[in-house]
Amino acid sequence: MYQMARAERLLAYAIAAAAGFVDAAGFLAADRYFVSFMSGNTTRLGVELARGSGAALIAALLLGGFIVGVAAGALVAERCGQRRKSAVLALSAGLLAMAGAGAAMGQPLAFLGCAVLAMGAINNVFRKQGEVALGVTYMTGALVRVGEGLAALLNPRIKGRKSALPSLLLWASLSGGGLLGALAFLNLGGSAPWLATAWLVALTLAARAIERRDPQSS
Repeated sequence: MYQMARAERLLAYAIAAAAGFVDAAGFLAADRYFVSFMSGNTTRLGVELARGSGAALIAALLLGGFIVGVAAGALVAERCGQRRKSAVLALSAGLLAMAGAGAAMGQPLAFLGCAVLAMGAINNVFRKQGEVALGVTYMTGALVRVGEGLAALLNPRIKGRKSALPSLLLWASLSGGGLLGALAFLNLGGSAPWLATAWLVALTLAARAIERRDPQSS
């Protein structure tokens, strides 16, 4: 991530924060399911299967929805070429608007379904050589790089120092977004998805400005 241009890095931090916001709001709104943290849903799937609970079906559907969202985002990204960043963000914003409508109508499953599609798709904003170059909704890899950076401080022969700080900031962005999402849900309730949608619309415009300024960055 440290090789990205400054504007792209800031965009990545802002997208990760938005993902944390949506995930926290979804977690509180829909019986402790996740819309971007698929490791958590995978663990819950195993737990609910062990219990023989029908809740396992919801976890399985969320995992499937995330995969479909990633696939949809990849198709849009490859179709739009140098406009892939703004196109993928626009797709995610539209899906989040649908999630907000589902929440407003008292349909938590519609909210979850559209939100998980949006979070899957948004991972395609940063692509390189036909594949996802930076996942912005999951942070295990980022924390691994932070750990590598710590090891590099203790042993200069270990690589990874350069990527440690950007990875830590990426994790902090998602964590901070999660805090804001939880606060928004607890204090504003049904307005939280609309705030997230507005956030992604703003990021779509920012991404389009980056694409216009530097077409080769896409």
